[in-house]
Amino acid sequence: MKFFTKRIFIIQFFCFSAFGIAQTVKKLNDPSIVAQHKRQVFEKWGDFRPYPNYVFGIQTNFAYATVWGWLSPSRNQDYKNGPDIRPLKPTGLEVQRFAELEYQRNEAEKIKVEIDTLYKRNLQDFAHWTSITSEADPLWLLYYKKMLKPLKEFPANPQNFMQWQLKDDKTYQNMLAFGEIDYLKEQLDLLKDQYDNSRTLDMPRGKRFLMYHETLIGWRKFVKRIRSGNQKNTLYLDYKNLLTSVKSAVTPIPPKSDKEIVESIMTKYKNSF
Repeated sequence: MKFFTKRIFIIQFFCFSAFGIAQTVKKLNDPSIVAQHKRQVFEKWGDFRPYPNYVFGIQTNFAYATVWGWLSPSRNQDYKNGPDIRPLKPTGLEVQRFAELEYQRNEAEKIKVEIDTLYKRNLQDFAHWTSITSEADPLWLLYYKKMLKPLKEFPANPQNFMQWQLKDDKTYQNMLAFGEIDYLKEQLDLLKDQYDNSRTLDMPRGKRFLMYHETLIGWRKFVKRIRSGNQKNTLYLDYKNLLTSVKSAVTPIPPKSDKEIVESIMTKYKNSF
């Protein structure tokens, strides 16, 4: 309890002491300090207080002599007799710093705008580059998706004439025998790979559509070759069937012996001589 009372007393003592000191402090208004403040900012250069006091041409103001006069340091005299070095004058160092800071701020804003533009452009380029967003591309949705759908749905490893979209099994077997099916299978594998690469690999948007276009041209040639194989083999089979029917309609003539040939000739020309 005594310790607590003692601490309260000490706190009260310091509070009353601080209040008493605050009451005794008076505002300081030194003209020399005010003049120095004016020189340090933009207001006025000069008013070098304290002023000299001459009596019969003799300097009698000791304060002036020690601050600006012959008893003062040389740097004080150089300062008083030197140029206007106010930092906040129109051409002062601080004003130049402020102007430079403003210029740097403007440049920083320009750089920020450029960086934001580059960032947005990079996002756009990434959207056009990556295969993740290729499915949402308008040109793909409007044209190439529809045109390349038959290639996508075409079997990767056809095994019969229906999967090859041929007329019948005879045509398929004939093309298989002449090696046309093997050639078409190689072309189909190349088109399938090109289509998969154009859909899965990351590349510029223009290059991706060039691959779409090349794949579409190759697919049209592939379909045209299948149709041509259908037509050629249909014609071949028609000729083959026609030749077979003609051969079956003609009665074969048995060959004659040499004796029979001579006798037929003698019989034909016996009355001519």
